[in-house]
Amino acid sequence: MVSTGREKRKKKKGKNNDGNTDAAEGIKDMELPDDFSIFGGSSVASSNMGLDDGGMNGDYFDGDDDENNAGGVDADDQAENAVTNRAAKLADALSLASTLTSEKRSTKREGGCRILFKAITHYAAGPSGQEVLESHWGSVLEACLSSIQGRGNAKPSEQYAACRVLEACSVVLGDDRDDIVESLNGHLKRIVNATGRATQVRSAALRCLSMVHFICGTDCLEEGEDCWSVMELCEKVGNETYRGETVSPLLRATALDCWSLLSTTFDDAHVAAGDHSDDTIDLGRGLQLLPLLASCLDSSDVGLRRSAGECVSLIHECRLNLGLNEEEADNATERKFRRGSWDGSEWEVLMDEVKQRIAELSVESSHHMSKQAKKQQRATFRDFMNTIVDDEPLQTVVNWRGGKLTLNSWKEIIQLNFVRHCLQGGFQIQLMYNETLHGVFGATFDASGASLSQLEKRLFMSKTSEAAKAADKAMAKQRRTRTNVKNHFLTADGEDI
Repeated sequence: MVSTGREKRKKKKGKNNDGNTDAAEGIKDMELPDDFSIFGGSSVASSNMGLDDGGMNGDYFDGDDDENNAGGVDADDQAENAVTNRAAKLADALSLASTLTSEKRSTKREGGCRILFKAITHYAAGPSGQEVLESHWGSVLEACLSSIQGRGNAKPSEQYAACRVLEACSVVLGDDRDDIVESLNGHLKRIVNATGRATQVRSAALRCLSMVHFICGTDCLEEGEDCWSVMELCEKVGNETYRGETVSPLLRATALDCWSLLSTTFDDAHVAAGDHSDDTIDLGRGLQLLPLLASCLDSSDVGLRRSAGECVSLIHECRLNLGLNEEEADNATERKFRRGSWDGSEWEVLMDEVKQRIAELSVESSHHMSKQAKKQQRATFRDFMNTIVDDEPLQTVVNWRGGKLTLNSWKEIIQLNFVRHCLQGGFQIQLMYNETLHGVFGATFDASGASLSQLEKRLFMSKTSEAAKAADKAMAKQRRTRTNVKNHFLTADGEDI
C-alpha cells in the first residue's frame, strides 16, 4: 500500500528550535560498536574524502615533523623549522572547518572532523599551535556544534567525531576559559540527556563535557553551570536507569570515569570526609556514591567493574589522606588507625564487602573471559587491592619520548589516563609542549628527542636500536636463568644455572 503524505510526515524526526533532532518520539539512532574510535569505523577516513583539502591524504600525518639533518643544520634552527612546519600544517587543516557546514554528505563531514582531530592533536603543540587554533576556533566550534546537534542528517559516527574534536581543542586552548565552558555546556548536556542518541555519542559528549570543565573551567561559573552540576549528571547517568531508560554499561563506565576526573579537582574532604553521625562535617560526595560502586563491582561488564574499582581506589585514597601529613602518610600501619580510617564509621561494613570483592576479582579465573582479558583484569585489580586492602601508596612511572613521568597517587593516574584517551596518538607531542599539561602534572618536560633527525631517531629510539637490542638480550638472559632455576631438580650438578 502506498503511504500518504501525512504518514510520511509522521515518520520523520521532529526538530526543536535549536535544530536538534528530537528523540522523544521513540526513534533511536543507530548504535556504534563499543570499540568504535576516532581512527576507525569510517569508510572514508583514510581517503581524500572529496574535500578541497589541498592534497591532505594518508601521508599528511606521518607523525614526524623533523627533516633529515643530512645538511648539518643547527639543532636550534631545526627545532624552529619544525615548529613552523607544524603551524603551517595545522593552519592548512583548520581551514577545512569553514567548509564543513556547507557539505551535504555526512560521511564527508565525518572525514573532515577526523582530519581536524589529527591536526589538532599532532600539530597544535606549544604557544604557536595554540595561537593558530585560537584564530580558527570560531569556524571549528560552528562546524562541530552543527554536527553534534544532528543538522544535515548527521550520522552517529559524525557526531562522535565532532565531540572528540571539541575535547581535544579544550586541552590545547588551555585553562581559565569560562567562555569555552559556557559555549559548550548546554549543547553537550542535551546530548547526554537524549536517550535516543547512540551510546558512543553520549559517552563522547560526557567525556568532552568533563574535559572542558577540568581544563577550561574556573570557580567563577554560576551554580548549575559549574563542575558540581556535571558531577551530579555523572552520578545520575551512572545508575542502572536514567530518564526512564536502561543505561548501557559503556555509558555507566564513562560516567564513573568522568566523575573520578572531576573529583580530582577538589580537596580530599569534599570527596571522602564526614559521617552521618557527625553533623558538623559535610558528607563527601564519594561516600554517597559507595553503594552504587559496590553494585557495579558485581556487574558482568569488565569495563564497568574497572571504572568502579578505580573510583573506589580514589575515594579510599582521599579518605586515608584526611588529617595526615607527608611523614605520616608513608607509614601504612598507622594509616589504618588514624582519622582517615573507615573503622567505626557507618561505611565500615560496606567497605569490607568492597575489599572482599576486589580481592576476588584480582584472582578471578572464570571461563567466560578470554585469557588476555583475565590477565588484564587481574593486573588492574591487584593495583586496586594494594590501595584499598593493603593501604599501599601507588607509584607508576610513565616513559615517553624525552624522559619519564612519575605518578604517586590515583588522582594523577586518573588525570593522565583521561588526557591520554583524549589525545590518542598526539599524547606525547602534547605532553612535551603543552604548558597546560605541565601545570596539571606539576612538571617541566625536556623535549630532547624533538630535535633529532629521522636517522638519529632510528639509531637511538627505535626498537631496532642498540639500546633496545641490549635490553632484549638482558631480558632473554633473565628468562633463561629463571627457567633453569625451576628445572634445577632435573640436573645433577647444577651447571645449567
